Amino acid sequence: MPGVELLRRVALDVSPLRTSRDYRLVFSAAGVSGFGSFITYVTVPYQVYHLTGDPLLVGLIGVCELLPLLVMSFVGGALADFLDRRLLVFGGEIGLALLCGVLLVNSLGSQPQLWLLYVVAALTAALDGLRRPALEGMTPRLVVPDQIPAASALNSLRMQITQLAGPALAGVLIASVDLVWVYAVDLATFVVSLLCLAYMRAMPPPPAADRPSLRSVATGLRYARSRPELLGTYLVDINAMFFGMPQALYPFMAERMGGPAVLGLLYAAPAVGSMAATLSSGWTARVHRHGLMVVFAAGAWGLGIIGFGLVTNLWWALFFLAFAGAADMVSGLFRMTIWNQTIPDHLRGRLAGIEMLSYSTGPLLGQLRSGLMARTPLGIQGSIVSGGVLCVVGTVALAAALPAFLRYDARDGLAHKEAEDAAQAARVTTLAA
Repeated sequence: MPGVELLRRVALDVSPLRTSRDYRLVFSAAGVSGFGSFITYVTVPYQVYHLTGDPLLVGLIGVCELLPLLVMSFVGGALADFLDRRLLVFGGEIGLALLCGVLLVNSLGSQPQLWLLYVVAALTAALDGLRRPALEGMTPRLVVPDQIPAASALNSLRMQITQLAGPALAGVLIASVDLVWVYAVDLATFVVSLLCLAYMRAMPPPPAADRPSLRSVATGLRYARSRPELLGTYLVDINAMFFGMPQALYPFMAERMGGPAVLGLLYAAPAVGSMAATLSSGWTARVHRHGLMVVFAAGAWGLGIIGFGLVTNLWWALFFLAFAGAADMVSGLFRMTIWNQTIPDHLRGRLAGIEMLSYSTGPLLGQLRSGLMARTPLGIQGSIVSGGVLCVVGTVALAAALPAFLRYDARDGLAHKEAEDAAQAARVTTLAA
């Protein structure tokens, strides 16, 4: 029947979960841990807002996270190409659990220490930079190449579920119990993630792996710079998130629309749109102009943020955030597919570190930008709207400046990766001989 065939063509492909035991374990570990982490992700800015009432001080959380992330993503990328990626992720999870415990203890006091919130935010970013490249680098090792688009969509769905459920629960918890219990929920999730990772098989580095060093980091940077399709994914996303990421202003928008319970809805709304885009992502496997799709989606994200900034009604605000989230997910699906289908395995960890910078620094700096602009005569809503406009303008400018990115064809990228992997295998064989 035509309707059934249409559903089959657009439905989410779950074959990686059926065929790979270790992929199922990674999927579960990252999902449960991410759920708890998003609860804390909402709670820390709220706690700063509650203690200070200053949008700039809320935005400064992103500044504290930026420098550690910049440094440790390169370190984590180099280590992910040299060490067992499973052990690297396992160690990072232990460190994040300890930091969550610090937040819990700090919230027990009658006067929680503001400076400690910034320190924990910085250390959390550092640990995330250390473990995330290894986590991202696992996917090409756990599924066959033809399943990479499906695995990218599943990874996105996992993230969307955590983005939806974590912030929504955080809003309910913040409004109903002490913050110590909010942090306790996050701490409990690490038990599950550590058990899943412990049952995984080892994931040793590729043969003749480069030792972590400045030289190995520079090799990864030179490779990224030599590939216009990779540069395009980084620059377009950084532009979109820098100008169009107003999360530092969510507590202030929530105050106008209903209070702390609304805050969780604002954080969760983009995930609703993202989930809708992911569940209907089957069509993406038949699109080959990935660069063009990233540009279209980034522009649509900016339009959604403009809409969010213009409205005062809660339901319209949630609609525009969901629209923006769907657009961002379309961009993310094609960016992840470009990365996983074109980067050779011996460089995957280092390039994952660069990818992490591209999708993390933009939002972190965007929070600072939105907080600073909110203190000008533009105000809260003016900061959001102007950021969305600049996002669209910047996307158009980058599209004009990166014609090779717009022309990128996924079939050429996959063939390029296969050739580079074969060349690396030949070099390893020569060295062994």
